[in-house]
Amino acid sequence: MTVLVCSDLDRTLIYSAAAFALDGPDEAMPRLLCVEFYQGAPLSYVTETAAQTLEALARAATFVPTTTRTPEQYRRVHLLEKPPEYAICANGGHLLVDGVDDPAWSSEVRSRVASACAPLTEVQDHLIRLGGEFVLKRRTASDLFAYTVVDRTALPAGWVEDLTGWCGERGWRTSLQGRKVYCLPASLTKAAAAAEVARRTGASRTIAAGDSLLDLDLLEAADVAVRPAHGELHDTGWTSATAIVTASRGIAAGEEIAGRLLDLVASE
Repeated sequence: MTVLVCSDLDRTLIYSAAAFALDGPDEAMPRLLCVEFYQGAPLSYVTETAAQTLEALARAATFVPTTTRTPEQYRRVHLLEKPPEYAICANGGHLLVDGVDDPAWSSEVRSRVASACAPLTEVQDHLIRLGGEFVLKRRTASDLFAYTVVDRTALPAGWVEDLTGWCGERGWRTSLQGRKVYCLPASLTKAAAAAEVARRTGASRTIAAGDSLLDLDLLEAADVAVRPAHGELHDTGWTSATAIVTASRGIAAGEEIAGRLLDLVASE
């Protein structure tokens, strides 16, 4: 029986130094492995134990990194010794097969998005009009969605909520993750891409992990879901009959998630 394991990356499996959330004396800290460099500097890490567990997971199941990162951002991450056959990027907008973008899937996604929501340019213009000194950067990703980098301490009360309401009226949704506010078409989902991988691999069971509202559709569609005790979903208190919440947070939760995913596969 083929088991599909789809997991978000940032703040689910991999962590920047700002997200470690490590407590205790220095001598008690875990050994860490850097899995991403950006502009020549180390950026993202897993614990050594998590790295070993993920290698075992990739041997035991079809492991699919499932991320809102663009393909270019994803390719900076070296999570396994041998890259996985499938990866889902841009929140389902790209399906990589052996590292190469599947053009048929990308075309299908763009056609579906174009027919279901307001155009990206309308959202971009609105974000410009809403701008203030708290907005540090504005970006688009894969010509599919937009995000802004903000100063969380200066973010006006109600700004994200007002943006969420405006976007919802136009077939878009929002997510606040760290310093980034994402605006994505509601029809652009990780769950749809995961279902496509399940179809191609013949997987009969899907296990998923994630920490943000952008992972919610994936977690709800999975047979079993795991989320860390931090992040957007934790802040909203989301859970379900098939969801497991970690006992730990930060990079320790990443290690716990890897272990729980492997245990779940072994129990299938």
